[in-house]
Amino acid sequence: METLKKIYSIGLVRGLLWQILGTALGFAFIMLIRAILGLEVWLEPAWVLGGVVGAIFFMIGLGAFTDWYRWARGEETPEPDEIEEPAGWRRYLGLSFDHKVIGIQYAVTSLVLLAVGGLFVLTMRVELAQSGIQVFKDAFVYFNTLIGLHGIILIGSMLLGGAAIGNYTVPLLIGARDMAFPRLNAFAFWLAVPAAVLILFSLALGGFETGWTGYPPLSVVGPLGIQTFFIGVFVLGWSSILGGLNIIATVLRMRTPGMTLFRMPILVWGMLATTIITLTATQLIGLSFQMTLFERLLNMSFFTPAGGGNPILFQHLFWFYSHPAVYVFVLPGFGIISELLPVFVRKPLFGYKWIALSSLGIAVVGFLVWAHHMFTSGMEEYLRVPFMYSTLLVAVPTGVKVFSWTATIWMGRLRFATPMLFVTGALIIFLTGGLTGPPLGVVASDLHMHDTYFVVGHFHSTMFGGYVFPFFAAIYYWFPKATGRRMNEMWGKVHFWLMFPAFLVMSLGQMWAGLMGMRRRIVDYDPALGIDGIQMAVTIAGFVIALSVLIFFINLIYSVRRGEVATGNVWESRSPEWLVPSPTPVHNYPAPVQVIGEPYDYGLPGSPGYVQLSSPAPNPQAGD
Repeated sequence: METLKKIYSIGLVRGLLWQILGTALGFAFIMLIRAILGLEVWLEPAWVLGGVVGAIFFMIGLGAFTDWYRWARGEETPEPDEIEEPAGWRRYLGLSFDHKVIGIQYAVTSLVLLAVGGLFVLTMRVELAQSGIQVFKDAFVYFNTLIGLHGIILIGSMLLGGAAIGNYTVPLLIGARDMAFPRLNAFAFWLAVPAAVLILFSLALGGFETGWTGYPPLSVVGPLGIQTFFIGVFVLGWSSILGGLNIIATVLRMRTPGMTLFRMPILVWGMLATTIITLTATQLIGLSFQMTLFERLLNMSFFTPAGGGNPILFQHLFWFYSHPAVYVFVLPGFGIISELLPVFVRKPLFGYKWIALSSLGIAVVGFLVWAHHMFTSGMEEYLRVPFMYSTLLVAVPTGVKVFSWTATIWMGRLRFATPMLFVTGALIIFLTGGLTGPPLGVVASDLHMHDTYFVVGHFHSTMFGGYVFPFFAAIYYWFPKATGRRMNEMWGKVHFWLMFPAFLVMSLGQMWAGLMGMRRRIVDYDPALGIDGIQMAVTIAGFVIALSVLIFFINLIYSVRRGEVATGNVWESRSPEWLVPSPTPVHNYPAPVQVIGEPYDYGLPGSPGYVQLSSPAPNPQAGD
């Protein structure tokens, strides 16, 4: 009994048990009402209400509402930094208000979803390794479900990974003690957990055939699993919105005195631009999915042509968020590249203000390009040319970053530690994705390549170069700060040298297959296309990438306990987080941080440090 009490005291366990209870209660309530009214059994509304109630019950069981409930009753509640949290690993499995703990929670959840989404795609790649049906005989809906889950789970992984970087680093980089709203910060993270459970539960309810986009009218008549998919994405959207609001408030209101906007670390600019998008655009994907959910439940005809609806309306709503969402993933990655590059090149960041403003430029222009996903949809033809030009225009602020990074590298004293390897790989792969983007933004060529594997290869290049490689670079770079230990360099380099060439084979192979006529979201293809060899190479490359990620996980887990002890400023950075010991103390800085110089004056003789503590303390920063 004592053991059960200890297990139940873990917040995650308690929340999941309450989610099961809430789902059962919501399901039973609908079934009871229908039985009382003499209506026939209809499972769909029961599962919908059960999913919503289950997500709310998860947060109740976790304790996320407890302090707000006490406050509403007029009871005195302690400040978040006065609450004593469990020691050791238990604090990471329950409600914590420390931004560093929440950042690690985001990162671990992101990596778990990365592994799950990767397993889904490996199953797909086994099927596609050669023509003919190998795995999914008479179960094509599950092939499409795995495609959809692979997409949406990895999108969720990237959203949480960006939030991990923002939550852990932003308060440290601006000299703050914590986020502006610590309770809201914890609430935003924990919303993502029941959301992920709901999305994965769609497999048990028949899956969904629509892919991750959920296009009607197919989603209106598809299996029941589409509803839990919609609800899960809706809840995850709330997590993203609340987290974005918190980071914006933190950056604008909690910078240390003297840190003007143009003296902020460049990663903070990237996170600021990212969260502006999440705060202003996420509602649109939630609205499009909610309207489809209501159309199924209440027979509303928003998108079904037979009832007077318009499926093109769904695509406008969906892509108005889902294309800017690409920049939600890559802007944190761009910030990581810009932050780490001067450290390992030992030169000032070239064009700091241009890089900072280009992040905002990408965020703004990103709202003007959504309809290039719809050139073949049947939308009004006169919209094609304006959206073609706006799509090509977004290359300008992106090009500013690439040329600034190139100028930063030029004549630098490069040190190829593992974080720098992943930064370099990110530059090469993102450039590949960027150069293959304009053919899809030009109407004439997009009409031929739309919905082929060329799009798949381009998108994966953009995501790996803009997010995945920078995310791994960030983990290797800030791991000593978070744990007080370093990850093994040798295995980190093995991770990189397996992943980098394998990814190039995979993405270029996908583009090649697309140009040969391979459509996406299909379980089989015509042997006459002559792409069996390409598909086998892509599949092998996918498994090599999976092996590299497995090596990363083993290295990560081993290094948490037994990695080399990290002391001082391990990367010789000018950034403020290295002023304090590793792992970072609970309240970050023992004294206010003073800005005394520029953030990226590496290699400049006589340059002062960037920041210092206001009280006398050892300053481990390097000035060169």
